[in-house]
Amino acid sequence: MHIRLRSNLLAAMLLCFAFVAQAQQKKDITLEDIYKKGTFRSQSVYGVNWMNDGRYYSSQVPDATNKVYDIVKYDVTTGKPVATIIEGENLVPTGSNQPIQYDDYTFSSDEQKVLFSTDTEQIYRRSSKAEFYIYDIASKKLTKLSDGGKQLYASFSPDAKRVAFARGNNMFVTDLSSMQETQITTDGKFNAIINGYADWVYEEEFSFAKGFHWSPDGKKIAFYTFDEANVPEFNMQMWGELYPQDNKFKYPKAGEANSTVKVSVYDVNSGKTVKMDTGNEADIYIPRIKWTNDANLLSIQKMNRLQNTLEILHANATTGKTSVVLKETDKAYIDITDDLTYLKDGKYFIHSSEVKGYNHLYLYSMNGKLVRQITDGNWEVSEYVGYDEKNDRLYYMSTEVSPLERHLYSISSKGKKKQRLTDKEGTHHVNMSNDFTYYLDYYSAANQVPTVSLHTAKDGKLIKMLEDNQKLQNTLAQYDLAKQEFFTMSTSEGNKLNGWMIKPTDFDPNKKYPVLMFVYGGPGSQTVTNSWGGSNYLWYQVLADKGLIVVSVDNRGTGARGADFKKVTYANLGKYEIEDQIEAAKWLGNQSYVDKNRIGIWGHSFGGYMTLLGLTKGEGVFRAGISVAPVTNWRFYDTIYTERYLKTPQENAAGYDDNSPLFFADKLKGELLLIHGTGDDNVHFQNAVAMQDALIDANKQFESFYYPNRNHGIYGGNTYMHRFTMMTDFLERNLINPKGESVNQ
Repeated sequence: MHIRLRSNLLAAMLLCFAFVAQAQQKKDITLEDIYKKGTFRSQSVYGVNWMNDGRYYSSQVPDATNKVYDIVKYDVTTGKPVATIIEGENLVPTGSNQPIQYDDYTFSSDEQKVLFSTDTEQIYRRSSKAEFYIYDIASKKLTKLSDGGKQLYASFSPDAKRVAFARGNNMFVTDLSSMQETQITTDGKFNAIINGYADWVYEEEFSFAKGFHWSPDGKKIAFYTFDEANVPEFNMQMWGELYPQDNKFKYPKAGEANSTVKVSVYDVNSGKTVKMDTGNEADIYIPRIKWTNDANLLSIQKMNRLQNTLEILHANATTGKTSVVLKETDKAYIDITDDLTYLKDGKYFIHSSEVKGYNHLYLYSMNGKLVRQITDGNWEVSEYVGYDEKNDRLYYMSTEVSPLERHLYSISSKGKKKQRLTDKEGTHHVNMSNDFTYYLDYYSAANQVPTVSLHTAKDGKLIKMLEDNQKLQNTLAQYDLAKQEFFTMSTSEGNKLNGWMIKPTDFDPNKKYPVLMFVYGGPGSQTVTNSWGGSNYLWYQVLADKGLIVVSVDNRGTGARGADFKKVTYANLGKYEIEDQIEAAKWLGNQSYVDKNRIGIWGHSFGGYMTLLGLTKGEGVFRAGISVAPVTNWRFYDTIYTERYLKTPQENAAGYDDNSPLFFADKLKGELLLIHGTGDDNVHFQNAVAMQDALIDANKQFESFYYPNRNHGIYGGNTYMHRFTMMTDFLERNLINPKGESVNQ
């Protein structure tokens, strides 16, 4: 008995030692793992192009030679290929003996032709141009769309007979039976008139670049025309050549002239173009146009310059005559979405609105009369997915469970039979099949790697796990990871703010730790969500391993908590946001395990702006900050975004100046690292230059770094590795292991 007991005890001890040894063998994440080696790269299900039969989708697949890509048809229920639709080796244009290397593809409505894009050139965030080819599946013939130069946004007509595209600021259409190309507009001119695609500010702030749409019957094209002749021109220098090159483009800064915009409809049979009547006022926005299910009725959304009045117009495409069917006003501003949906019966449309304090869905008759509110409650419809008219099921994503989560629901158009279709706590994004039979669920949660699964839409039933990222999970299991934890705090004014915290894995509540706060904080945004944090989350693991607590708090002005919480910052952008971040820092400083003298802050873009406000208006609560690509005065930023939240500088000068860090440079307390890309077409390098000038005038020492020719994201090649190495070093010197007190304290 004693011998067996000793044996068992010895075995238990050895097992215990083995576990301890295994725990001790866990690795620490390095910057090279994140930004150079791709150690933690997650997998997903990309390129899912739903086919007419919702059971199938197509995708690009490298063939046996890996030199070309085939188009393969998959059965979504099994995830297995069922047929090769197009052999990549057959994509050989006339006059060549080599197949094209395509970037993307689109099927015609009858799935008999395919439009391929090649040699794509990125222009701005959403815009690009490419060479396009038409492939006929039956004849296996590949034809170049045009010999006139690269095209923008080539698109099949719904009847698959034509392709429309833009080029050189003009619109064109090609008849596929004859390949005859017709130029629709002739007045296009660089930096003056744009036909068929958006100007810079519409692309950036209204989130679209393609500026034309086919009518449902394929016989008409509605398109935008932007006259940007009077918009001031911005000039950036691009470095690298013996003589730097000028990059000039039209950029309307707050209070300056916008493009004047009109909408026209071209009839492909008659060749006539008719301008739609949007009223006599020129200083307006037209953030959306879309066809109703009536091939002669175009829907136009029109806004005033302050963006607090929205009108939905219905336009007769033949005459251009319009009527206002719905008008909405707001004491602050109205956000534009893509939720407007016209029902196939031609009698109703669905529209989302914050009119009652939370974003919800409403059903209207075609004359704009409210039929009913479909969704209701103190929560937000965060995304409208679509309406299955056959089964009267409307699908949407919402925050009903929590502002930190996103879930899929269905409901009838009568607002009945509401059903939650996603059950796992966290954040879900869905890709719904065209016939509303299936959806792909792209899911993640804090501390939970992303997965992709297939479900039936009617009940949310799981059919198949398509990507579980088990390889990434196994990789992460080899590393010592700190958990991301959520918390809620209250400010002195009683405002409840959501936050998350990452503590070191060897956290000792009896010690005092430095804290780094990550902030974005801009209107309608969120950094505090129950979702996988990606590369930033992994960088925070590196910092936590160095003894730093990382925290993020969503201030007033952020999203998912209703219009009042979001729009309280109206006309005072930055004021309440930074007040909340300062209060959050003080709250953290009162925690027994936090060293209140070592609290830092960092952010990118709006978060960079917030970082500068924290260091200048924070009265020393922040010891150090990293400001990346910040706006330093909203007068420098574009009209649509800035005036939506601040009005124009002419109407609200104080709203611009009272919260500009340029005017508080003399109050800088704490160490500052200021980073910007010189090729930033969005938040111009001018912002960093002005801030540095103000700090120099105030005789304040700081660190700065610029990345040549990098845009707003500041990436490419070794850029991320370089940037985050520099940022980590700055935090080690000034927050984690500071030597002496800050020169600006």
